[in-house]
Amino acid sequence: MIEGILIGLGTALTPTNILFVFAGCLIGTFIGMLPGLGPMSAIALMIPVAASLEPATGIILMAAVYYGAIFGGSTSSILINAPGVASTVATSFDGYPLAKQGKAGKALAIAAYSSFSGGVIAAIFLLVAAPFLAAVSLSFHSADYFALMVLGLTAVAAFAGKGDVLKALLMTVIGLMLSTVGTDQTQGVPRFTLGLIDLTDGISFLLLVMATFALSEALIAILKPSGDDKRQEEMEASTNLGSMKVTGAEAREMAPVIGRSSILGFIIGVLPGAGATIASFLAYGTEQRLAGPEKGKQFGKGSIRGLSAPETANNAAATGSFVPLLTLGIPGSGTTAIMLGALIGYGIQPGPRLYIDQPAVFWSVIVSMWIGNIVLLVLNLPLIPYIARILAIPSRFLLPLILFFSLIGVYFVSFNTFDIQLMVLFGLIAVVLRFLDFPMAPMILGFILGGMMEENLRRALLINNDSWSFLWQRPMTLTILIIAAFCLFAPMLWANFQRMRKGADRAGEGG
Repeated sequence: MIEGILIGLGTALTPTNILFVFAGCLIGTFIGMLPGLGPMSAIALMIPVAASLEPATGIILMAAVYYGAIFGGSTSSILINAPGVASTVATSFDGYPLAKQGKAGKALAIAAYSSFSGGVIAAIFLLVAAPFLAAVSLSFHSADYFALMVLGLTAVAAFAGKGDVLKALLMTVIGLMLSTVGTDQTQGVPRFTLGLIDLTDGISFLLLVMATFALSEALIAILKPSGDDKRQEEMEASTNLGSMKVTGAEAREMAPVIGRSSILGFIIGVLPGAGATIASFLAYGTEQRLAGPEKGKQFGKGSIRGLSAPETANNAAATGSFVPLLTLGIPGSGTTAIMLGALIGYGIQPGPRLYIDQPAVFWSVIVSMWIGNIVLLVLNLPLIPYIARILAIPSRFLLPLILFFSLIGVYFVSFNTFDIQLMVLFGLIAVVLRFLDFPMAPMILGFILGGMMEENLRRALLINNDSWSFLWQRPMTLTILIIAAFCLFAPMLWANFQRMRKGADRAGEGG
C-alpha cells in the first residue's frame, strides 16, 4: 500500500494534474450551484476534454468535477431552496431556514467544512479499505438491498413534526405511488400513464423536486404580502460577513456528527446503486434521532446538526462510490457509470486487477481526492461572502430568476413542454399542501427509494420462487429489517414510556 501511495503522489502531484484538479473542482462547483444541473451533466460535459488527455489525468479531472459538483450543489439548496441534485435535497431542510434567518454565510461555511471533512475522511477509508469493502459489497443480495431501502424509508420519522407522523407517512405513500408511474421495466407495460405518451418514461426526479421546493417556495413568497419586508431583513443580515464564522461550541457540536456521517455515508456509497442521496437522508434521520428531544425539535428549523449531517454524508458517499467502480468495475450511480465508460474508452478495464495493472490510475485518483477536497475548501471559503449576496437581490428580481431557472432547468433535461406543464401542476399542488402543513421531504424520499425498492423486491421474489421467506432466510436481510423496525417504532415506544412515567410521578405526588 505504501508503494501505491507513493505512485499516486508521484502522478497526482505533477503540475499538469494539479492544474486539472483545480480546474475540475472549479467547474464542478459552479455547475453544481446551478439548479437543474448536477454531477452527471458535469461529467458528461467533460468527456470530450478528458478523451484528449492521458488516462490518469482524464480520470482525475472527471473525479474532481464529480465531487466539486456535489460540493457546490449545496449552494442553491441553502440560498434559494432549489436542490437541483438529489443528494442535496436533505441539505435544504436546515440550510434554507438558516439562510432565511440571516445566517447564509454561516450555513455555507458549515456546508463547506462538513463537505471537506466527509470527503477527506472517506478518501482515507478508500485508501485503506477499498479491497475489503469491495468484497463486502459483493455479498449484498437483492433481498439485502430491499431491506436497506426499507431502512431508508424509516428516516420519514425525522421529517415529521410533533403530531404530524400520519401526514409524513401519507406523503411517503404518495411519493412511492409517483415512483410507479411509467413503463414497467420487467414486462414493458405502461402503468398509471393516463394514456399519455409523455408519461411512459415516468416522472423526472428533477421535475418533482424543483416543483415541490424551488417553484412552490417562489409561489408562496409571491402569495405572502409580507415577503418583501422579510426579504429586506434577510438582505441586511446576509451581507454581514461576520455571519460566516463557526464558533468553538458549534464546531464541537459538529465534530461527532461529521464522524458518524462520514462512516455512514462512505459505507452507503460503497454499495452499488445506493449512493449519496440515500446516504444524506439516512444521516439526517440518524442525527435527528440521536439529537435528543430538545435538539431534535430544531431539525427543519435551522439545525446545525441537520445541515452538517447530509453534507458530510453525501460527499463521503461520492468518494465511497469509487470503491465498486475501481475495484469491481461496477458503477454505483449514473455518474460513475459515465466514468466507467470513460475508463473503458481509455482501454482500461476496472476490476480487481486495476490497482495491479494500472497502479498510476488507481492510486492517483485516490490521492487526488485529498488534494481536491483541500482545493475545494480553499476555493469556496473566500467566495462565501460573495455567494451569500444572492439573498441581497430584491424579491422582485430574485423570484422571477428562481422561476426562470427552475423552468429552464427542467426543460433542458427533456426539451419537452409537457414537463413544464406537469411541473407547474405539481408546484401548485405543493403550495396547497405546504399551506396545510404537509411536509414535502417524505414524498421526495418515497419517490427516490420507490423504484429501487420495487426492482430489488421483484428480483428477490423471482429468486425465491415468489416466496416471502427471503425476508428472514438471510441473516443480513433480517438484521437490517430489525434495525428498520427499531428505528420506526422506538420513538413512539419511548414517547409512550415517558408519558406513563410522568403519569406515575403525578399519581405518586397526588398520593
